[in-house]
Amino acid sequence: MRFSVLSLVGHAPHPLTGELRPAADRFHEVIETGVAAERLGFDAYAVGERHAGPFLSSSPGVVLGALAARTTAIRLLTGVTVVAILDPVRVAEDFATLDQIARGRVELVVGKGAEAGHFSLFGLDEERQWDLQREKYELLRRLWAEEGVDWEGEFRPPLKDVTTVPRPYAGPLRVWHGSATSLDSPELAARHGDPLFTANAVQPREAYARLVAHYRRRFEEHGHDPATARVAAGSGGLLIGDTPRRTVARYKELYEARVAQSFKPHLEGRAGYNTPFRTIEDAIADGPQLIGSPQQIIDKILGFHAAYGHDLQSVTVDGFGLALGEQLETLQRFAEEIAPVVRREAPTTLWD
Repeated sequence: MRFSVLSLVGHAPHPLTGELRPAADRFHEVIETGVAAERLGFDAYAVGERHAGPFLSSSPGVVLGALAARTTAIRLLTGVTVVAILDPVRVAEDFATLDQIARGRVELVVGKGAEAGHFSLFGLDEERQWDLQREKYELLRRLWAEEGVDWEGEFRPPLKDVTTVPRPYAGPLRVWHGSATSLDSPELAARHGDPLFTANAVQPREAYARLVAHYRRRFEEHGHDPATARVAAGSGGLLIGDTPRRTVARYKELYEARVAQSFKPHLEGRAGYNTPFRTIEDAIADGPQLIGSPQQIIDKILGFHAAYGHDLQSVTVDGFGLALGEQLETLQRFAEEIAPVVRREAPTTLWD
């Protein structure tokens, strides 16, 4: 198993104190966490993209550029790049530039995004979101794989003999497809032989297992070698305690206050927006959150692996309002007490 750290650069008031950190401080925390993740032996660091809600992650490439200058080995991922609302030419240019600066360490996770409202922000019809995603992604992959591209589609002006610059550092970037609720992303990934990144963050495990199973079946039906199908999985947040009882005692109020704060009444009933695991006990027992003692977390990740057969596990430490020191302590414990066991029990050749 490989491990990645994800930040959506959340910017909501602390769920218990109501304190709202200055934006500059939040960016500092994200960058310092990325530097620490490399030092602790994590394989990748990812920054999400959100254009609505309490987030500061509207420009993940800029944040990853700052990390590229501070790191030398860790892979830099997005989580996700919302290709459906962006110009593929601009995406190709921006992330090839980042890839050159990082000397080939950049990979994209693309998706349509999980925030209702960003399509209208960019003047796009949300009803056409999957058509937008499909067309723009297919243009992006051509721009990285080919020179002198001629192209014509529905959602942007035609291109004639276009070669985007710079070119990626060592050929087209690997692109994962982020999947949360719909079969569209697994289908697009399978068609092109790309890897799948299941959100694994809000819904019960069975919902994500269905998406992964569809992906693997369609991957082979599209003529790709099933042995090359790669899967990654997110998680709903990481909190580590010495024992199950101490974990609940330390984090119960914090976890449940954050769940209440992030609840979206207008999206109730829409899969992927509101967690059904409202208490910390439910989250530990059945949710995708990685909360508990080191052994509980090991068992849960291996349970994910049994369901998904995944190669890469993502963790998030800045979603509950922990101070930077607590976030780094949590990552260190994960790196020292959890990751070695899971790496041994679930080996992978990803990034060998």
